[in-house]
Order: sequence, then C-alpha cells, then structure tokens
Amino acid sequence: MPIPVIDLFAGPGGLGEGFSSVFNASAQRVFKILLSIEKDEHAHRTLELRAFFREFMPEDTPDDFYEYLRGDIAHDELFGRHPVQARRARSEAWLATLGETPNREVDKRIETSLGNDNRRWVLIGGPPCQAYSLAGRSRRKGDKNFEKDEKHFLYKEYLRILAVHKPPVFVMENVKGLLSAKFNKEYIFDQIRNDLQHPLHATDMGGKKDLEYGLFPLVATKGEVAGYLAPEDFIIRAEDYGIPQARHRLIILGVRSDWKIKPDFLKPAKSHIAVEQVIGDLPKLRSGLSKESDSEKVWREAIQDIAQATWLWGREITQELRNALTLAAQRIGKSLSRGVSFLEYNGKPPTQSTWFTDPKLKGICNHETRGHIRKDLHRYFYAAVFAQENDRSPLLQDFPKALLPKHDNVNTALEENKFNDRFRVQLAGRPSTTVVSHISKDGHYYI
Repeated sequence: MPIPVIDLFAGPGGLGEGFSSVFNASAQRVFKILLSIEKDEHAHRTLELRAFFREFMPEDTPDDFYEYLRGDIAHDELFGRHPVQARRARSEAWLATLGETPNREVDKRIETSLGNDNRRWVLIGGPPCQAYSLAGRSRRKGDKNFEKDEKHFLYKEYLRILAVHKPPVFVMENVKGLLSAKFNKEYIFDQIRNDLQHPLHATDMGGKKDLEYGLFPLVATKGEVAGYLAPEDFIIRAEDYGIPQARHRLIILGVRSDWKIKPDFLKPAKSHIAVEQVIGDLPKLRSGLSKESDSEKVWREAIQDIAQATWLWGREITQELRNALTLAAQRIGKSLSRGVSFLEYNGKPPTQSTWFTDPKLKGICNHETRGHIRKDLHRYFYAAVFAQENDRSPLLQDFPKALLPKHDNVNTALEENKFNDRFRVQLAGRPSTTVVSHISKDGHYYI
C-alpha cells in the first residue's frame, strides 16, 4: 500500500506533485495524497484536476484528459465521463481555509481520509509565506498592520494539526526569508523550530506525555557534521539538485522521536541545468504591443525603431554596446507569432524530456505572450543585449536616463540601490531566477 500523505496550505500542489512522482521498482506510486487543503479557488481547481489525473496510472491516462488540456472539451464533460475518478478527486482536493474552517471539521476530514492508515503517514505543506519573504517585508516596511498580519502565525495551524494527529513524519516548506524575519525583536524561526520539536507544549496541549520530533535537513551541511544545525542548514538550493531554477527554500523534515530513523541526504547533481536546456527547443515567439494596434508588422517596426532612438546615440552607451544593439535589431526573426493556448508540437528539450513532455498531449500548452508598451519593449531589448554582452542583467544605473521607467521609486532605487535590479534577464548557460506566484506583477523579472 502506498504511504498516505495529507497536504496543508497546498496551493496548486507543488509539494504533492513531488511526492506523487516517486515510483518503486514495480512501477507503483510510493506515496498517495489522500487530502489536500487550499483556500484559493484557482489553485484548488488545479489541485482537483491533478488529483483526477493521479487516479490513473500514467500509461492508462484517458485520451479525453488530453482533449481537455487541448481545449477540445470542457472540465465538466471530462469529469462527467469518469464519475468514479472525479468523485475521488473532489474528495481529495478540499477548498477550505485553515484558521477559519472549524478545527473539528478539519480534524474529521483528516481522520476520515486516513482511515486505518493512521500509523504511518506524512504531513506536508507550508504556511503562506508572503509575510516572511524578504521582498514582502521590504515592500511593507513602515506598515503598522504588518506586525499584526495573520500570515505570521498561520504556521500555528500546521502546528495544531501536528499536535492533534501526531504524524510519524512531516515536511514543512517556506521561503528562506523566514530565517531573518523577526517579531517583537525576536527571530521567528527560533520559535518555530522549538515549537515543531515540541508541538504539544507549543499548543498548550501537553501534560505528562510529550510529543517530540527530531528536525533534519535534506542536504548535507557543515552543521550536520559538527552535530549542530544552524538555521541556514535547512536551506535547499534547487539548482544544485538538477532543477533548472535558482530557487532557494527552507525545508524541514521532522521525524517523530519514537521512529529511530535518520534520513539520507539528497545527492547533488554533477552540474547545473541551464534554462535553455529546458525551454530552448520551444518555437520562438514575439511579444505583443499594448495600448496601440498590434500586428507583426507594427511590432517589428517598433523594435527596428531602436536604431533611430535618441538614447542609442548618447554618450551613456559604449560604441561596442551600440553596435551590438544595432546588429540585434537587424536580426529580428521573420514570421513570428504570439503563440496560442495549445500548439501542436513534437519537440523535446535536450534534458529531462520525460519530465517536461508527455507524448500523449501531442503539443504544448500556454506557449503564448503578453503585450507591453513600446517603451518597455525598448527597455527589454536593451536589457537583453546588455546581458548578452556583459554576462549579467543591467541595474538601473546601467540604463540610459532616457530609458529609465517612470516608476515613483526610481530615484530612490538609484540612490539607495533598492530594487535596482527590477529588469532581470534570464541568462543563457545558467538556471533561471526564481519563478514567483505573482509573476503578472513582476513581468520585468523574466526578460
């Protein structure tokens, strides 16, 4: 029987996808997600669809699942064709808000989901991390309501479930900014770490009996060798383990003290995977123009206008960079589209193709671009060529003054070096930067 998993604060299911991707030598799943709890409707919709997908073995996934992904049939029609699997998926993915949904209801769902499998199971998840993140705290500096933000304390909902249901193993994930976050001048992580080791006492449920967990990192650290774990020892740098993204996350593995187990470490990859090794095979697209008519002809003219732009011929740009910009503008490809929601395509990335592609889909989803104002297209073009020439993204200080955005905080950024890297180019030969949940607001980060 697969090991049961309960997923809290599940989002669209990233941690659950990792557990669900592990198969044994008999091609059977090692873990089975029985319940995932998420409050966001859009994320929950993804959770439910993935739960439906996992009701089938990969080789038995029905063709109409791919019809749905291609946009040929609706969600309700897909679920209507497979009522048994749909019912199980809806039972697994629960739209609920931890901290608001009554505890007795949450506990009942966990107990019902586990059934007789409550002796060996895994609790996974991470509280909402916006309040802990370095960027989030920087943006909200001076906000009097920040100290009262409930997101500081939603980990206590995770803690309560630990205390009540006592899983043999748990995995808690969060952003690395948690390590430097403070409340009342005390480091939050020190308190969280102590609470996770002794959840009964932390939730005032303790009596004579104690519940204790050993906390382990998933990567080998100097602290582990020395017998002492510093907070930063729990940080996993994903790019060191075969992920084509520089994503650094705090991940704590907790093992109940009566289980005398010391986990193994993840093994680092031999080398980093560059972003183009994963997306470099995809058909090339053009961006769109916003706030004016958009067509391939108009877009191409907007890019070629760079050759006559006054900022290109000022003293702020070196002749070497000017030549590179001019040459790049002349090399803009022909017959570029903006993509479509589904594109028939049989290409494969040169690395990890079995992970990133599914031949039964017969194409790729969501390979389409967004629109930008003409001035931003010029900024992106400048940033991309600058990065190619200098092997780094430009800072605001590297832009000609005429190209600087009309953001309210540009002068402050120039003076204080604060958010002066807002135009982030994805560099060839390296993993991508971290892809964030609010990518629609931070589009400048993915040039």
